[in-house]
Amino acid sequence: MRKIWDIHGGIHPPENKTQSLQDNIRAAGIPAQLIVPLSQHIGAPAAPIVNVGDRVLKGQMIGEAKGFVSAPVHAPSSGTVAAIEPRVIPHPSGMSAPCVVINCDGKDEWISHQGISDYRSLDKNTLVDTIRNAGIAGMGGAGFPSSVKLSGGKDKPIDTLILNGTECEPYITADDILMQERAAEIIAGAEILRHIVEPNETLIGVEDNKPEALAAMRAAAEGTGIEVVSFPTKYPSGGEKQLIQILTGKEVPSGGLPADIGIVCQNIGSARAIYRAVCHGEPLISRVTTVTGEACSTPRNYDVLIGTPVQYLLDLSHFDASRCIRLIMGGPMMGYTLQDTAVPIVKTSNCVLAPTVEELPPPPPAQACIRCGMCAEACPVSLLPQQMYWFSRAQEHDKLEEHNLADCIECGACSYVCPSNIPLVQYYRASKAEIRQAQQDKIKAERSKERFEARQARIEREAAEKEAKRKARLEAAKAKQQSATKDGSKDDIIQAAIARSKAKKSGGADNPPQDPAQAAIARAQAARSGDAVSETAEEKTARLEKQLASTEKRLAAAQQKLQLAIDNNDDNVEAFRSGVEKTEGKLQALRKELDAHRASQAPAPAESASDDPAAAAIARAQAKRAGGAETESPDAARERLTTQIASTEKRLDAAQQKYADAQAQGDANAAAFATAVEKTQAKLDKLRAELAALPAAEPEPAAEASNADDPAAQAIARALAARNANAELSEADKARNAVSSLEKRIAKTQQKLDQAQADGDDNAAILSDTLAKLQGKLDEARQALDALSQEEN
Repeated sequence: MRKIWDIHGGIHPPENKTQSLQDNIRAAGIPAQLIVPLSQHIGAPAAPIVNVGDRVLKGQMIGEAKGFVSAPVHAPSSGTVAAIEPRVIPHPSGMSAPCVVINCDGKDEWISHQGISDYRSLDKNTLVDTIRNAGIAGMGGAGFPSSVKLSGGKDKPIDTLILNGTECEPYITADDILMQERAAEIIAGAEILRHIVEPNETLIGVEDNKPEALAAMRAAAEGTGIEVVSFPTKYPSGGEKQLIQILTGKEVPSGGLPADIGIVCQNIGSARAIYRAVCHGEPLISRVTTVTGEACSTPRNYDVLIGTPVQYLLDLSHFDASRCIRLIMGGPMMGYTLQDTAVPIVKTSNCVLAPTVEELPPPPPAQACIRCGMCAEACPVSLLPQQMYWFSRAQEHDKLEEHNLADCIECGACSYVCPSNIPLVQYYRASKAEIRQAQQDKIKAERSKERFEARQARIEREAAEKEAKRKARLEAAKAKQQSATKDGSKDDIIQAAIARSKAKKSGGADNPPQDPAQAAIARAQAARSGDAVSETAEEKTARLEKQLASTEKRLAAAQQKLQLAIDNNDDNVEAFRSGVEKTEGKLQALRKELDAHRASQAPAPAESASDDPAAAAIARAQAKRAGGAETESPDAARERLTTQIASTEKRLDAAQQKYADAQAQGDANAAAFATAVEKTQAKLDKLRAELAALPAAEPEPAAEASNADDPAAQAIARALAARNANAELSEADKARNAVSSLEKRIAKTQQKLDQAQADGDDNAAILSDTLAKLQGKLDEARQALDALSQEEN
């Protein structure tokens, strides 16, 4: 006879099991609507693979497993998918979760399916996949997917297979009636499990308060080598770890699994479901559920389709809501209150309890702990409930973990024996939830930190790569410049000219000509030291005029910004006004410098000045600035005013267009654009008035007037003159013009580069590359010029 071990603690509450054992298992039938949660097990929820409006058949997969610890769900009956949405599910918190809602058609039409005739010919992995695809999970507790338990590797051989038929909690008789009526199917499922895990022994544990179930199981197991073991009734001997200790004397280590000590434990309901899946091809779509309590006139056990609303079962049992104190999913010890009777039956729903106030009176108010120690004596896991209670109240989670809070099976034995009526289990459940939340928050924080550090590393890497590319461009430009000045392998006209120059130089030994390169270097050094003029008068005039035009544009923009700031009551009005004043001062300084430069370049004789329109204009401006008489001729004034009027008309058109766009878009700057239109219109009116006041112009020959008034004809004439002049130039003169043009471009580019470097502009690298390229071209042009100059000599 097998030795039976005892467990620490435990209690003997009233069983109240006879009420629901007065009748056989009854089929609950097909409700009008089934609500199938996508998560009915521990692990990742299933993902829906059907759409609203689809017609599904009984046994059809409607949600596929996602992840290793997961299980699929199937349609319990045929019908149409009415919704895929969150619905209230059986849970202590009354939470909602995604569900597939099926409107049943009453036909109960099966999908095509068939079982395996000889499962012994299949290997372990094939059978485990069959069990997994059938969606079978633990039906007596937390709902751990059965395929995961059966997938143990060779490094963990299984010595003992245990089927749990204890059902120790009061009121619940689902497993009891299942063993009485369907013992053969349970034993057949146990045989399949034996084939998969290959244990040395197979045990079925049943408490001695179920004599009919014991007899039926022993009769069915006769000759199979499966041992049905009876042991004394005590709550909570049905816990997995407690049952293992009772039957084998082995204890599962804290934080460990039964497989760590060579044991696999399955519920007898799961064993029957495995038999139906393997031998008949039926997924887990129904289970036996107890509906009991004195508020139900006909308590009994039902074979219920998964997803059946609880209210549907209560109606079958003639439930009287007025007598029920509270509706419980599960037993009185470990069950939880249901807030809504619309919640569905799931794979782990073994009981719906509807007690009256006489059966389960409300607990009296909790009182202070008297430190009696009865909770520690009753704890089947040998924990210290009293200490854990204090740590829970103080939210000292680290100490709770040190006292192995995770090993608490929430059986409620401590709360049952507490003389102060303290709801200890509720404290432990809340602390477990807080610890899990803290762990998840820590994981999220670590992931956020990793993402931040990765982003910083990426930014630094990109900055380093950008700097490396910039340096590489600079080095490449320098190398190209050096190769352009040192490489003598280019067979082009410039090198040919250099070669002819060298040959000519070597032919005149008596009076060797001066080296043009050395002469160019000497000229550059003289210009750098200040001994020579580095900028011609024309170049200085062009530079000052360009700076003057740029400053006028900046002043106009600054004045516009100032006006906008004034109109909008901006706090930065003074800053804008200061910018306008500074720009005006710079503009005046540039005008003075340009006037002085033009005056210094004006020819001395009065006769020549009269023939030069530019000199005449300068003279008139200087005279006007000095307060002298206006010397501008009527024709010159008419030409000037005509040009100014045309320019002002264009500006007025542009300002009016901007104003119209601003009004159409509801721009806040529309008032500023309107002011600009008014000022431009006033200026145009003034110019037109001045033009009208001038005496009438004398008529000129038609041909001359047409040429003078036609800008296109003038541009064509200038282009023809430039082309004719360029055609008459020698090769040396063309080379000189090229050198002069490149020197101007280099000077402008150098100014832009200095400004970009001072401002920290990203375009500094590009300007540096451009400058290096221009310098290379200038060196080549100078060499060609020197060679051509020597040929002319």
